[in-house]
Amino acid sequence: MVMNESFDIQKYMTDGVEKVVSEAIKATLKNPRESAFMLRFAAASRAASKKRRKAEDSGEHIPPFLIASITSKCNLHCAGCYSRCNHATVDSEPVKQLTGDEWLSIFDEADDLGISFILLAGGEPMLRRDIIEAAGKKQNILFPIFTNGTYMNDRYFELFDKCRNLVPIMSIEGNKQITDARRGAGIYDKLISNMDEFKKRGLIFGASVTVTTQNYEEVCSDTFLNDLSERGCKAVIFVEYVPVTEESEDLAPDDTQREYLQEQIMRLRAERPEMVYISFPGDEKASGGCVAAGRGFFHINSHGGAEPCPFSPYSDINVRNTSLRDAMHSPLFTALRSGDILLDDHEGGCVLYEKRDIVEALIAQSAVQQKA
Repeated sequence: MVMNESFDIQKYMTDGVEKVVSEAIKATLKNPRESAFMLRFAAASRAASKKRRKAEDSGEHIPPFLIASITSKCNLHCAGCYSRCNHATVDSEPVKQLTGDEWLSIFDEADDLGISFILLAGGEPMLRRDIIEAAGKKQNILFPIFTNGTYMNDRYFELFDKCRNLVPIMSIEGNKQITDARRGAGIYDKLISNMDEFKKRGLIFGASVTVTTQNYEEVCSDTFLNDLSERGCKAVIFVEYVPVTEESEDLAPDDTQREYLQEQIMRLRAERPEMVYISFPGDEKASGGCVAAGRGFFHINSHGGAEPCPFSPYSDINVRNTSLRDAMHSPLFTALRSGDILLDDHEGGCVLYEKRDIVEALIAQSAVQQKA
């Protein structure tokens, strides 16, 4: 592999996982049931990291994270949505998507491999209650559920109370004006109502913030974060906007704005330990390059295609026809990890978007190899 030999990606990712778990335990100390679950999960996470290290020592890299887009259906039309721009989210009824049993099989294999976190996304993942219920049975894995919050109801509150490994992460863009401008009228009030109900029931939740040129200062402000904290939020995931069309490139933070975000996250971790702060994709220099394509995580779309990243919707293998382990070693993933592309300098927040012509060429090459 053309990687910096002094950089241990497995150690880097494991340290990152342990830090997140440690911060989550601190953030839930005032909630006995949640803290008890996090302590049990910490033990499961350590066991999973041992599995990954054993595989690494045998020459196989297993990432600790998986992103699973479990449906292509969504009820919202958020401005600049990467999933709709990629045609991964549509209004029509989904066809030939993975079944609940197929997803459960994926979760079982992920558990066996030592994958600790599976991020459930969509579309709107809460439209697939069958899959979320299946995920609740896999207590060794933490499932953050990235939801727009509009389908939250008593049945879901009861499920989250029963299955503490399911953690809803609700999307919010800042204050009411900014959130409703991007997500639709009334969405902010629904999210606040959900948060108040979570706090009333003693359940933890997180917030997902899409960081753009229009809100990067607002979402790091004490006013915004004070409000989340007071309502019981325990994690804030800052997702840097990645353009997937030239028309939306003006929303992507530039280097100066991304540096501001990273500085603010460091400040927040020091000053506000009651919440966990995660940045995605974050500082690629610290992680030895982009961690997509199985270095730190990879993505499975709602039809089973294994992709480097949700922002890079290219696939040469489908988990319907193979194992999760084989998908991680697809020709595309192998080529991306063994070459220089994940380490290349780039202007925006996503090297795979910027180098998409190279990724498309690798896909074409893989197709030729499979036909030969």
